[in-house]
Amino acid sequence: MSATEGEAKKRATRPRDSAALILIDGMGRKNPRILLGRRHDGLKFAPGKFVFPGGSLEAGDRRMNIAGPLDPRIEARLLKGRADPDPTFARALALAAIRETFEETGLVVGLRDYGGPDRPPAVWRRYAAHECLPDLQELHFIARAITPPFLPRRFDTRFFAADARNVCAQSDGVVHAEAELVKLVWAALDEAGKLDLHGVTRTVLVELRARLDARMSPFLPTPVFRLSRGEWRRDEL
Repeated sequence: MSATEGEAKKRATRPRDSAALILIDGMGRKNPRILLGRRHDGLKFAPGKFVFPGGSLEAGDRRMNIAGPLDPRIEARLLKGRADPDPTFARALALAAIRETFEETGLVVGLRDYGGPDRPPAVWRRYAAHECLPDLQELHFIARAITPPFLPRRFDTRFFAADARNVCAQSDGVVHAEAELVKLVWAALDEAGKLDLHGVTRTVLVELRARLDARMSPFLPTPVFRLSRGEWRRDEL
């Protein structure tokens, strides 16, 4: 390790646990559409870039009711390597992806069958007003990416995917010129690379294509991307 890299590690900000959701329209088709949002030009992180909706884990994500649990294989991968493998943490990550998608796009991913949650946490109240419950059984774990240690804003992001048919409601007026996402685009997967994508978003798209080609098999390992010795590494969970 070089002296420069060693100093950077000493100064590194701890990455925030985060989650993002890839909504897929036409899951069984050869070239389905995926939802991407263009970030506001004034944001410090990835201004003007197209990304998947997502954001940081909130305390309330640990307490939200659900309609169905995560696949045990996904839960195990989300907890791999943690000193405290608490299943509540894995569930909270999946819930954060759904909540952040709602907050940034207005799309409510969940089920209406059971009505709304009982006494939802504060960060979930606007979602809960739509009388839906998040269903984690429908999520796929596509990839994990950790922001390099030399950057001031760092995220440890888990990327999930879900069929767009799981959108049970929508809030209007969420995406506009002054919002975090100023534009939404349903882009054909094979054409999405032509957009001005954030680098990690482009990398995850490659993993998504491989996962779709394998019919979203739950037995496939999940890649994790991190910078090591000046180069990006791809490990597997």
